[in-house]
Amino acid sequence: MLLLLTATIWGVAFVAQSVGMEYVGPLTFNCVRSLIGGLVLIPCIWFLGRMERQRGEKKKESQDGKKERKDLLAGGVLCGILLCVASNFQQMGIVYTSVGKAGFITACYIIIVPVLGIFLRRRCGLNVWLGVLFALTGLYFLCVKGAASDMEVERLVSWLPIGKGEVLLMICALLFSLHILVIDYFTVRADGVKMSCIQFFVCGILSGLGMLLAEEPQVAEILRAWQPILYAGVMSCGVAYTLQIVGQKGMNPTVASLILSLESVISVLAGMVLLSQKLTRWEILGCVLMFVAIILAQLPGNKKARSEKARRE
Repeated sequence: MLLLLTATIWGVAFVAQSVGMEYVGPLTFNCVRSLIGGLVLIPCIWFLGRMERQRGEKKKESQDGKKERKDLLAGGVLCGILLCVASNFQQMGIVYTSVGKAGFITACYIIIVPVLGIFLRRRCGLNVWLGVLFALTGLYFLCVKGAASDMEVERLVSWLPIGKGEVLLMICALLFSLHILVIDYFTVRADGVKMSCIQFFVCGILSGLGMLLAEEPQVAEILRAWQPILYAGVMSCGVAYTLQIVGQKGMNPTVASLILSLESVISVLAGMVLLSQKLTRWEILGCVLMFVAIILAQLPGNKKARSEKARRE
């Protein structure tokens, strides 16, 4: 349920990202929203710590305390670097394509995660692979069938059958796949909320450096985009990415990626409602297939894979 809520927040965030690009550059947008996300989590960390003290809970003294702090810092920095690069590729890709397509192409990580997982000796059940097959088919109907009727000629890359925005978003999907696997590794070794806070500040600082080098940020333009930036910072960053880290704890990363891919369906619906973007019949079919993929991933056949993961840990 936490991952489903995460997907919902992210799906609507595609609208905020698209609108925000009308005022500021991608690096500026990601810098400000990431710093806001990190700041939002500081009082959350304080509040959670206070609740633990009120319940009389005390952290166990451990000889591995130093190692835990290193894992927290390493996890936060690595997640922040991957988040920075992935989110900026995504932000640039949104400029060249629709909100719905951006959501679905970003969701290609549901295909990449299990493939990368093979190299990490992770096994997935048959239902998960069937879900990946359905999801891949859904992406085809959205990106290929849907694009054939409305892709603008001037956006085509001469040596590729898809547009520039789609290429950027495919790179983004690969980077988010790595982000999911890094979270899977560190989430059992460090505090999820604190790690999320670190990753946002790392992402914000790196995006800020790029902003100063490649863009000309203006305070007036940032203030004009305050609504989409605030939603992306507080909800998409501060709330959703933290829910991802907490909700993904102990879960097979392939199953987690399939649930999170529901953001693509929600992004299409949000684009229809908030931006009056329309769906073709192929895009509707793609949404249906993506939903079937998510359901398949949650069937009982995955219990064996989860138990194997638990034994390894």
